[in-house]
Amino acid sequence: MEFDRFECMSFDCYGTLIDWETGILEALRPVLAAHGVRADDERLLEMYGAAESEVQAGPYRPYRAVLRDVLAKLGGQLGFTTTVEQSDAFTVSVRDWPSFADSRAALRALGKRFRLIILSNIDDDLFEFSRQRLDVTFDRIFTAQQIGSYKPSPGNFEHLVAHAGVPRDRLLHVAQSLYHDIGPARDAGLATVWVNRRHDREGSGATPRATGAVPDLTVPDLQTLAALSGAN
Repeated sequence: MEFDRFECMSFDCYGTLIDWETGILEALRPVLAAHGVRADDERLLEMYGAAESEVQAGPYRPYRAVLRDVLAKLGGQLGFTTTVEQSDAFTVSVRDWPSFADSRAALRALGKRFRLIILSNIDDDLFEFSRQRLDVTFDRIFTAQQIGSYKPSPGNFEHLVAHAGVPRDRLLHVAQSLYHDIGPARDAGLATVWVNRRHDREGSGATPRATGAVPDLTVPDLQTLAALSGAN
């Protein structure tokens, strides 16, 4: 890939910069334990991904409401009913989700060469916790709350292209999810990088499987992307 042709990189956040699978599991385990439920981590992640995509496909609701509905769906499938306290705690667990070890340094390196944009399925106030954790300045931040829909909706990528401030061919979209990002970004005419965070594990984790989504470049992590782009 010729990185010189790009001015700007847009990033998915959760799954790409923030380790949402670890965060999801850490938030779910005490709920399951309280109800005496045991479930394999990979199964839980797949169930989460299926439930979340189903909820997000409906009329737009804030991500807090999405999380509340997802937890209720998981409870229905696993045979328990969540308490109000458990549901409330789960809806704000995003603020505690950790970043990947390489995210901050890689973003800071990339930011010296490219403008950085966020395109994320999140509420504005919840993203602020993640932004503080990453401790990186982004040129622009586009959330599902601002756009009124969730990826993989084409409208999210139309919004990105319309408001990025650079021509479409000068924008490179970087993400972990083939389903939420790589496929629809390609459909929007964007060049893409797939950050395959699960390269050492089978399955698609908390993101639904996607077929036919072919990125322009695949890397195992952001550190590799920074090195390949010459930003390090």
